[in-house]
Amino acid sequence: MSYETVSAKIPKRLKELMDKYGIKPGPVIRKAIEEEVKKYVLKEVEKELSEISQELSAIQDDEIARLIREDREGH
Repeated sequence: MSYETVSAKIPKRLKELMDKYGIKPGPVIRKAIEEEVKKYVLKEVEKELSEISQELSAIQDDEIARLIREDREGH
């Protein structure tokens, strides 16, 4: 796995508090970015599922039954 470096500017007071409490920025930043990316991926998947659902709802029940029947009969 390869890595990229990202940086963020934060207020000096926040950095002082991170140092005081021993908070390492790497894991915190990584987790926040992962969660944000996950939200976007889920939104994209939901959109694609909605589009597929709309397309499938346009297929008539008798057409689905016909296709299943043909598949079972090996045509």
